[in-house]
Amino acid sequence: MSNNSVNDARCAFVFPGQGAQQVGMGLDLVASSKAAKLVFDEVDEALGINLSKIVFEGPEEDLKNTMNTQPAILTMSIACLRAMEEILGDLMPSPSFVAGHSLGQYTALIASNSMSLSAAALLVRERGRLMQYAAELNSGGMAALIGMEDSVIEDICSETGTEISNLNAPGQTVISGTSEAIDKAVTLATERGARRAIPLPVAGAFHSRLMKPAQEGLDMAINNVVISDPRIPIVANSTGLPLTNSEEIKSELSDSLCSPVRWRDSVKYMVATGGVQSIYEIGPGKALSGMVTRISPDTDVTNIEQLENINSLVE
Repeated sequence: MSNNSVNDARCAFVFPGQGAQQVGMGLDLVASSKAAKLVFDEVDEALGINLSKIVFEGPEEDLKNTMNTQPAILTMSIACLRAMEEILGDLMPSPSFVAGHSLGQYTALIASNSMSLSAAALLVRERGRLMQYAAELNSGGMAALIGMEDSVIEDICSETGTEISNLNAPGQTVISGTSEAIDKAVTLATERGARRAIPLPVAGAFHSRLMKPAQEGLDMAINNVVISDPRIPIVANSTGLPLTNSEEIKSELSDSLCSPVRWRDSVKYMVATGGVQSIYEIGPGKALSGMVTRISPDTDVTNIEQLENINSLVE
């Protein structure tokens, strides 16, 4: 990519959710970027734990604990963003929209200057604790159904008591429910022509009514944090439409706990209505890049999770 092209296209920044974590992520960034190191230092201080050590050294079991995973991915994503700003300087793309997948919405709030890094890290750690609590109260799970029509999946959900929890991309939908219901749904999906029906390695039935026990605690936590009107519109998970003030954001953070992530709608809005031509996935993993390519094949997608990804933008 040439120096001039970084700022040319109307762009959006998107941030990943849970599942993208990996021990050692961010080590190359903090070694080369003072701004990235400051992000990890600030979160360690805010949380009162050495989250950096868990992220950089593990053990993996500690990183996979939801209370650690959520702030770890948020921290890594913002470290990528700050390193990008530091290294690119005037070449830094200016997004028309920001969005995040589930947990990634909280990262998007920081990117839009709607919430401070410290406040968001504390909030997602509490969100992780509450979601773990709800998962332990109501044993459940999630499954990815690949290559099925929405109408067929809706029938399967009606028959099994499961719920659609992520509308990720065309032919890629995730459902949530009790463990028994998920097993039944996977069997039915396989019988009815799913290309793949895969139970996911998650702690609970996220983005479903089984998360209700976490709702009151999360609402209290959201109401106790300072949330400002965003500088950049945030495209909401639960509607696929932009949020432009703090009250809308609070409602979205509450609603999205038990509602499906409408990622397809979010990307379609940014591209079709918002005129976005390029999307930067900022943070660990490439899951969102793959989804964006399936939703909008003509949209230019760039993944930023390592120092070399940032450096390639100025070469």
